Amino acid sequence: MPPAMSLSFPVLIATLLGLPFAGFLASAIAGRRMAGGLAVSLSSVGLLLSVYLALHQPAKIEIVQLKWAVLSNVSFGLSFQVDTLTTVMLVLVHFIALLVQIYSLSYLHDEPKLRRYFASLQLFIGAMLGIVLAGNLLVLYIFWELVGLASYLLIGFYAERLAATRAAKKAFLMNRIGDAGFLLGIFLTYYQFDTLELATLAAHQNGILPLTILGVCLFMGCVGKSAQFPLLTWLPDAMEGPTPVSALLHAATMVAAGIFLLARIHPLLSPDALLIVTLVGTITTIWGGYSAVFQTDIKKVLAFSTVSQLGLMVAGMGTGNVAGSLFHLLTHAFFKAGLFLGAGAVIHAVHTQDMRQMGGLRKTLPITFVAYAICAAALSGVPFFAGFLSKEAILGGAFHWASEQRSGMLIIIPILLLLSSAMTAFYMVRQLKLIFFGSYQNKLVRLKQTHEPDWLMRGPIVLLAGLSVWFWFSVNPFSADASWAYRLFEPKDESHPIWLAPVSIALVLAGGWLGFRLQEPSPNQRYVRLSVYYGFIDTWYQYFVIIPTQKLATLLNRTDQRGVDKVVNGAGITTVVLAHLTYGFDRLGVDGLVNGLAWLVSRIGRVTRYVQNGRVQSYITAAVVGLLLILWWLL
Repeated sequence: MPPAMSLSFPVLIATLLGLPFAGFLASAIAGRRMAGGLAVSLSSVGLLLSVYLALHQPAKIEIVQLKWAVLSNVSFGLSFQVDTLTTVMLVLVHFIALLVQIYSLSYLHDEPKLRRYFASLQLFIGAMLGIVLAGNLLVLYIFWELVGLASYLLIGFYAERLAATRAAKKAFLMNRIGDAGFLLGIFLTYYQFDTLELATLAAHQNGILPLTILGVCLFMGCVGKSAQFPLLTWLPDAMEGPTPVSALLHAATMVAAGIFLLARIHPLLSPDALLIVTLVGTITTIWGGYSAVFQTDIKKVLAFSTVSQLGLMVAGMGTGNVAGSLFHLLTHAFFKAGLFLGAGAVIHAVHTQDMRQMGGLRKTLPITFVAYAICAAALSGVPFFAGFLSKEAILGGAFHWASEQRSGMLIIIPILLLLSSAMTAFYMVRQLKLIFFGSYQNKLVRLKQTHEPDWLMRGPIVLLAGLSVWFWFSVNPFSADASWAYRLFEPKDESHPIWLAPVSIALVLAGGWLGFRLQEPSPNQRYVRLSVYYGFIDTWYQYFVIIPTQKLATLLNRTDQRGVDKVVNGAGITTVVLAHLTYGFDRLGVDGLVNGLAWLVSRIGRVTRYVQNGRVQSYITAAVVGLLLILWWLL
């Protein structure tokens, strides 16, 4: 790297981090019309700086360290690092955030709380950039929690809606559960290695028991942020936030933070910890996929597809395929952001999120239809689209991993991951059918009234759809190995089954055909309810976590009021009574005795003073009286 670049490196990091936080403050105090333009301008500058940094990427990891605090002779610093993963994520986050903010200028044009919206958005972007640039676990955790706060503000943006406030609180609390494990993992990391620096920790690759416990604790952070089983139900509820926020959360920011964390801590994960990661990811991708199958809310289908795809990435991380998971994270950001923004265009046209009240919209929303179909094809893993390449990278790595394991039973994991692709095609084609095909079902808004949004909304959708095509990532549409984006993350040299691509294509086509031919079943069917209610996992929480916790709280409250409080109050009353008795005894007894003796001595003194008056006759009289008394006593 050129020396000039080296000298400006800390300034560049500070500028990248400072811009969104400056935008947070500026948007909060700027005029309503200026807030959006200001946010877009700052994100544009951040994107240009990120591209510049990517083009001048250092040959090795570049680290900036700042002293922060010294506790018990132990120094804790703020460190930031830049490597290939950092530069890719910087460009990705800025790019998606910029498109979302441009889209928001039109989508939320009449929103009265526009300043607060863009201020919260800038805070969210700044927190995510802090995670990406973090050079140690301490800095990463600080921004990790800030992302949680910003997401709480964005999900609960429509605070007047009860569902939005509940969704915000649910997301915040469920993320705290994962973050508690993450924080414990950070403590264990420092205890085990005496450092929190990511570059130093990357050198430790010993599969010992402490690293298994440590790795699972760190993985809990990913379980919360990336909505993995069992902490996955907050993500579909987060759809109560504005649709552009959903696109940002689900594409390249909050949920992607868990995958980014796994990539950073991957060297610390022992084989047992990696197996746990793989199992959790596999369960999540199947659970999330089936939960999307019979949803009727357009955004909830996409939300559960995000859960499923995140599970696929986590499973890829567990099988040791870090490059494949990061490649899918990259491609997923484009087509998932495109789908959410496309869903926003549909909602904007029909004023409902219920897909049963749509249909036939390809006639009045042709551009949105084409863009949506392209992004859906990429998500489903259809050939000639980016999603096919990244999914094949993960699936090929999973089958290679299973072939190297001692237990033949583990082959079920890549098989389930392969079947999840067919499931994705099933529910995405079903969604396309309900929205764009068939007869129009909305009775409140006539079909003639529906129309394409303006180009502030259409432009980002079309651009993201274009970036979901394969040739941006690889010359060969059927091989991830030829992809520059895949090679960017230094994948392992491993053989993939020759039959995998044909079988995957066949399953995707079969799933899509079944989804198109599906006759909508009755919502009372058990298998439909199992999908609509996420496998009743929230019901499980209600019966096995929330209700027992509430009962325990009630029992403790009653015990406190009827037991502890009575004992404390009784002890207080007893103490007061004893204090009064002690006061009376002291006043009447101790003080009375002392005062009585004083009075007696005083009286005797007075009598004695009368005798000692200096007169001889008084002394003779006293002596005679005393002598007579003595003689009387003796006789």
